[in-house]
Amino acid sequence: MSSSYLNSQFLVAMPNVVGGDFDHTVTFLCEHNDDGAMGLVINRPTDLDLGDMLGHMGIDHEGLTDPGPVFWGGPVQPERGFVLHPPGGDWEATLTIDNVISVTTSKDILEAIGQGRGPDEYLVTVGYAGWGGGQLEQEILHNSWLNTPADTAIIFGTPATDRWSAAARLLGVDPALLSGHSGHA
Repeated sequence: MSSSYLNSQFLVAMPNVVGGDFDHTVTFLCEHNDDGAMGLVINRPTDLDLGDMLGHMGIDHEGLTDPGPVFWGGPVQPERGFVLHPPGGDWEATLTIDNVISVTTSKDILEAIGQGRGPDEYLVTVGYAGWGGGQLEQEILHNSWLNTPADTAIIFGTPATDRWSAAARLLGVDPALLSGHSGHA
């Protein structure tokens, strides 16, 4: 019954239902099965930029052209890094989610990015969001999240402050009607 799984979907947090760290978040679901789900929040930049993170890790980053922010991917394993990127490359630990996006957790991709040899598009997160078996389904039934197929243009080409509104529009919903909020999260 894998057709009911939400791999490669956005979870759009519903205002006034989901609060705290997940308020107005967009989470890209990397994996969803009977055992649970794992996703990465794509619209919560941290104060850490990628160049600083690579420097702290002792990774050469002289070839880094855009030291944009590292994103908070979720509260689970905040010391662990994840890189969302289009498929391609020969990385040590990559999960190809579908034909348009992969997630890599190995240091070799960060080394390549630091040297200017990494993927053309990428988003780096620390930590992830996780749900136990059946937990996400219950949260969806309680209207905590709306789901929609992910759009890589939102992940890689939309400013972080506009991603929640853009994902809500994928649902055919005016974000202002959801929260009386401009959508900037």
